Amino acid sequence: MTGGSRKSKKQAPRAVEDGETIPFALDAVGPIVMARPDAPTIHKERPHYHQHRERLRQKFDEAGAAALADYELLELMLFRTIPRQDTKPLAKALLEKFGDLAAVLAAPVQRIAEVKGAGPAVAQDLKIAHALLERASKAQVRQRAVISSWSQLVNYCRMSMAHAQREQFRVLFLDVKNHLIADEVLNEGTIDHAPVYPREVARKALEHAAAAVILVHNHPSGDPKPSVADVAITREIAAALGAISVKVHDHLVIGRNGVESFKSLGLL
Repeated sequence: MTGGSRKSKKQAPRAVEDGETIPFALDAVGPIVMARPDAPTIHKERPHYHQHRERLRQKFDEAGAAALADYELLELMLFRTIPRQDTKPLAKALLEKFGDLAAVLAAPVQRIAEVKGAGPAVAQDLKIAHALLERASKAQVRQRAVISSWSQLVNYCRMSMAHAQREQFRVLFLDVKNHLIADEVLNEGTIDHAPVYPREVARKALEHAAAAVILVHNHPSGDPKPSVADVAITREIAAALGAISVKVHDHLVIGRNGVESFKSLGLL
């Protein structure tokens, strides 16, 4: 139709192109790095027991063992067993439970384990220390005639038996010059009795070609006073050994509270 107004033709909206094909200025910018605040500097302090260990070692070096209390000596040894812990509480706990250093070293592994903080390594190191002392003491006894080094013999027997939990019967076999040939525990019994057989003692004496013996047994109760049974068995053993010309020099009874000698008591 002519003469009428002509309507403009509308254009279809342009399709949105794929975003990957549309350039953005941001694409040209490098990766964004978020700045982090500087971490605070942490100054680790040395554990307090490090300084204590250094002081204790210095005290030992400068003044010697006599200047240290028993628990301090025990601490020094435990330093090596427990390198990253304060060992003073453990040292004191061990002494409190067993009474003294000798008893701590002689204590059975099972009883050491009853103390809090005393694991297998602690128990083993204590037993090693005790074995070293016992071996050194025994070496001193071997080097000289037993009769002339009586105090060393007594010390060795006390170290070996005074804190034993069960009664032991031990025989020291001597040669004609009273030097130690052998040291044997012939029997170990209960807390108050260790059976021993005179014929067995005589047989062992012949086996070692011994000229004399010293009998030793312990009383776990701590009291070294000989019992009636002790006196009776000693006489039986002396008679059995006398039959093969082996002399009984003495019979020692070892306890935590001291040592008794049959010879000194007039019982032999």
